[in-house]
Order: sequence, then C-alpha cells, then structure tokens
Amino acid sequence: MRTVTLGVSSIEDTQRQMAAAFRGEQVGEFISFGTVELLWKVLTAKRWDILQAMTGHGEMTIREVARQVDRDVKAVHGDVQALLTAGVLDRTDSGRVAFPYDAVHVDFTLHKAA
Repeated sequence: MRTVTLGVSSIEDTQRQMAAAFRGEQVGEFISFGTVELLWKVLTAKRWDILQAMTGHGEMTIREVARQVDRDVKAVHGDVQALLTAGVLDRTDSGRVAFPYDAVHVDFTLHKAA
C-alpha cells in the first residue's frame, strides 16, 4: 500500500529528508507545504473531496472525477489544475490525472501563539 504524507515542513526539514533518501534510507513519500496556511489554501474542502475520490483509483479523466464528487466538470477542472500546479496530482502520458496513492496521512503540529 502506497501512503503519502501531506504536511508542513521547513526547507531545512525537506533537505534533511532528501539527504536521507540519497543515503538510501527509507523516508516515505511526502508532499510538503511551507506553511499551514498554504496547505489549507491548496487543500480546500472541495479539493480534499477530489483527493478522497481519487485515492486508490489510479488514472482518471476530469469528467470521471467530476462524476465521483458530483460536481460540474468546469469547476472540477479548475480544482484539478490547482492540485496539479501544487504537485499534489500528476498528469499521465494519456492526458488523465492521477493521485497514485492508496492512503493519505496529514501531519503538522499546531503551536501556541507567541
């Protein structure tokens, strides 16, 4: 089962993960955002529905995704484009979109305000 971790990490944390991966250590699969605000800006409720519909389902057309989430194709197209731009979804050689994971883990820590 392929699991991706969506989270918030600094450039330093990301560099440490990359260095560990280059050393051959198992680090898992990550999609990182610079801030919690950016994570929530990209992963809106409707986009989260798209990820949920696509998790474990391989390649899909945008029309198929729209059917799965019961939304207008044009609106889903805009959300899919945003997820592609953010690197959350992949475009396949066939022109379809994919979220090649079977599970999603979201990981970030909320600290008290200064």
